[in-house]
Amino acid sequence: MFDAPPDAWYTWVAVALASVAVAGVATELPSQPAPDAPAAADTVDAVAGSTYASAAEHPLDADAVRLRPHRLALRTDGETSHATFAFGPVVPVGDGTALARVARGVPPGRAFDSLAAFREAVEAARERAVDADWRPAADRLVVRHLEWGDMDVTLVDA
Repeated sequence: MFDAPPDAWYTWVAVALASVAVAGVATELPSQPAPDAPAAADTVDAVAGSTYASAAEHPLDADAVRLRPHRLALRTDGETSHATFAFGPVVPVGDGTALARVARGVPPGRAFDSLAAFREAVEAARERAVDADWRPAADRLVVRHLEWGDMDVTLVDA
């Protein structure tokens, strides 16, 4: 009267397999959400679209960044987020360069000997950025739009 039907073991095996499958899916879920690349791109667009010199910063919650003249990608623990700039091309700059110092507020006339040197650095940075690969991300994205002579550029550092 209180015995299980003879085919009840099939039910137990099915429940056990379903539990293992659910546990496997749960362990594969990302540990954190994908970084917010569209919000970072909005910050770049707000500065790049400005008709006057301006600057802004945006906090980054990413492990790696890929900056190119027309787009941005952020990556964390297996999650990647991409965004395209509405105003571009921008000039992605690398750490330790004179352009990075200008992006962080140093006047271009103090970082470069001449407008020609500034122009060459901007062109070289754009060329390098076309095929840029992933690099470690800083804790913030820095954007600066400036004019010097006939140069009107937006510098982006992350």
